[in-house]
Amino acid sequence: MIDSQSLRRQLRALRRGLSLATRQQAALAVARHLEFWPLAGAVRIAGYWACDGELDPRPVLERAWTEGRQVFLPVLVGEPPRSLRFAPYQAGAPLRRNRFDIPEPEVASMECLQAEDLDLVLVPLVAFDSTGTRLGMGGGFYDRSFAFPRGANEMGRRPYLLGLGYEFQAVAELIRQPWDVPLDAVVTERALYQFSNAEGQA
Repeated sequence: MIDSQSLRRQLRALRRGLSLATRQQAALAVARHLEFWPLAGAVRIAGYWACDGELDPRPVLERAWTEGRQVFLPVLVGEPPRSLRFAPYQAGAPLRRNRFDIPEPEVASMECLQAEDLDLVLVPLVAFDSTGTRLGMGGGFYDRSFAFPRGANEMGRRPYLLGLGYEFQAVAELIRQPWDVPLDAVVTERALYQFSNAEGQA
């Protein structure tokens, strides 16, 4: 099994090497896969600002806005940053760059939600496997933020974690560490994968 650091370097390089047209086509394909996927009672949906070649969630977020749902983006919290809170975001709203040069909504901290207050979270990834184990960028921000008891898989009780990625990011097996928070599902330009660790459907 390839080690996590080597796999991360390899897949990040592949991701960054995609042309803008390929990334746009993949983002639209992901949105089409989710077009008839029920968002059920998901009112508060967190996305992310795509960087480093990540699958762009904007087409999915645009659907959420059209349907009157609330959209949030992650912001780093703690000193040094240890976890995430989620700030409300509308297209064109003011942004500021965090210590990793990633844009964040420029809002007061009191407007931000805790992770457990969300309904659906679109999660970036570097790799994933058939059990929902996720390899991220290595900072651990999502794992720390969603480490609260997961409980039953119902919208409104805890967030449904939906990874967004490219098909080449699917790998045979990842080693799940004790602190890793598994995904409920992953959608790529080719398919929607739902995992057995999820106790119900979104």
